[in-house]
Amino acid sequence: MDTTVEANTPQQEAEPVKGGIVAYLQVDGAMKAADFYKRALGATFAGAHPPDDQGRTMHVHLYINGGSLMLCDPYPDYGYPLEKPQAFTVMLPVEGIDTWWKRAVDAGMEVVTELQVMFWGDRYGQLRDPFGVLWAMNEPVKS
Repeated sequence: MDTTVEANTPQQEAEPVKGGIVAYLQVDGAMKAADFYKRALGATFAGAHPPDDQGRTMHVHLYINGGSLMLCDPYPDYGYPLEKPQAFTVMLPVEGIDTWWKRAVDAGMEVVTELQVMFWGDRYGQLRDPFGVLWAMNEPVKS
């Protein structure tokens, strides 16, 4: 995935935001996370603001599984220090959960909850990415 963003180029028209609600995650290394999510979750790159002289970017836009995900780096010098991700899970309702799961684990996601049929009847599992974000995958069991 080409995540190169040129500075001082004419402003491009922004790609459309997909989904009724969009997570905007602060991670340490937003462009690295974008590359990781391409490998682990099949993300495609929709756009980004150019990195500053410290390699930080204030905005990355990805598409994952038909929806948008936004990323940014921490900016402690502007009052936005890095905080450990907590108290949320990013949910991926998918078709073909075994393929999604294998790709994520092979890319380096840590299994938190093994993929299994849950009491509500769906196959579900949780993974943690190298940036500390907790992801869940869910697929209804076909009858």
